[in-house]
Amino acid sequence: MKYITLILDGASDLPLDELGGRTPLEAAYTPHLDRLAREGRVGMAATVPEGLEPSSSAACTALLGFDPAANYVGRAAIEGAALGIELAPDEVALRINTVTLEDGIMRSFSAGSIPSHHALPIVERLAAKLNDDIFTLYPGVAYRHILVVKGHPELMDTCFTPAHDISDKAVAPYLPDGPGAALIAGYTARARDLLTTDEQLVAANAALQDEGRLPVTDLWAVWPSTTPAHLPTLADTYHKTGALTSGVGLLHGLAQLFGYTKLDITGVTDSQDNDYAAQAHGALRALNEHDLVVIHVESPDEAGHDGDLAGKIEALEAIDALIVPALLDYAATHGFTRILATPDHPTPVALKTHIHAPVPFVLWGSGIEPDEAAAYSEVAAMATGWCIDPGYRVVEELFHG
Repeated sequence: MKYITLILDGASDLPLDELGGRTPLEAAYTPHLDRLAREGRVGMAATVPEGLEPSSSAACTALLGFDPAANYVGRAAIEGAALGIELAPDEVALRINTVTLEDGIMRSFSAGSIPSHHALPIVERLAAKLNDDIFTLYPGVAYRHILVVKGHPELMDTCFTPAHDISDKAVAPYLPDGPGAALIAGYTARARDLLTTDEQLVAANAALQDEGRLPVTDLWAVWPSTTPAHLPTLADTYHKTGALTSGVGLLHGLAQLFGYTKLDITGVTDSQDNDYAAQAHGALRALNEHDLVVIHVESPDEAGHDGDLAGKIEALEAIDALIVPALLDYAATHGFTRILATPDHPTPVALKTHIHAPVPFVLWGSGIEPDEAAAYSEVAAMATGWCIDPGYRVVEELFHG
């Protein structure tokens, strides 16, 4: 048997007046996902346990088959692992966003979805100017970067707010609070000054604005993390091998930590310019060597954070048109295949952030008996009455149900 998990990041949503009370999943034209629902089993999964932030770090840990509460790893440490960063016992990692603030308002948590080729020289220049015995800034992908701070464990007791939680809001009430707040405030203040005075950084921002993009005005820190403890692996837990494709460093880090092979597929990105077809076909080739492949698609989540309803529907329709048919063709050709399609968490476009709620999933393929669902949506999934809680057990259903 071969297994495929398709994670539609942030695809789940809330009913919207502009869609006549439907969600984007209901409104999008998704005939292939609907086919999976008609021919498979549909339900809801509680991917994030109570008490944990409804982030992709927890939710995707569950969808890789592991209890995110029992195997908690801070998000910055996960993303750091994807960059090859090994934290010393006295080091704390933080995620750093390049952001755009205007008059104290979070204009963009991603500096206008800054592409990596623009972000890299900015972050590298900031690192060259700011790195010292305490701070080390590591460039990542697009707006997501890692800061390692040495000798300041108090950061773990400091409260940080994710930038994507405060879009279009005044940032003053959401600045770091606690014993490490002054340390981080001093660091970001130095970065802010450099972004307006350093000749190279000013030129880099001018190049962004010449293209009609937003400038990088600030760095925003969140998710302090320390070295992860020993974690279970896919092979040890399920006696299977797995590979994963994603345009997001967080998923690459989870893959490394939980024993999946990271796939490098040309054209895979974290936004709407993702090459969906290339991602699908590259993932399916990995099934020649692995039992399971995980296809993580970030674009619905990015549209949700941007409040972009049309973009979210476009992303869902692209996944349906360019990824799901390839999975069905594989199953028709090879037989003995199961597919799990699911969001990790909801990212409602009206809220521009994640919420804590179960997500709709569909299980399809060999040995899966269909239920009464006629379409793939939140409403159809809730109507079946099947809810998997804790949500990581949906992977047990994939393998053994």
